[in-house]
Amino acid sequence: MTDDNRTALITGLRDLATFLEANPGLPVPRNTTIHYFPRQPSDVDLCAEIDQIAAQLGSTVHVDEGPHGHYRTSLHFGPVEYRAVAILSAARARYAAHDSYHGCVQPE
Repeated sequence: MTDDNRTALITGLRDLATFLEANPGLPVPRNTTIHYFPRQPSDVDLCAEIDQIAAQLGSTVHVDEGPHGHYRTSLHFGPVEYRAVAILSAARARYAAHDSYHGCVQPE
């Protein structure tokens, strides 16, 4: 994320908080998650970036076994969660194979 993107995100979050505080009748979700997905060339690099983020957060890394193939870490701020997720290559390949059928079957 560039400094401009980072600044825009932080400003947007503050503006949203101010807006919600000024409009108490507006419904809000019970919780929300902000996701960060690293873009690295290999699973090793993806995992290394998540490891670095976990060190900065002081959080634990979790490895999803099974079909998801995610390598993730997160930190909660009350009902707000910052989550960094690496989607490993095997999971991306499964998704691409599944998605390749999209639109091929038409119900009558």
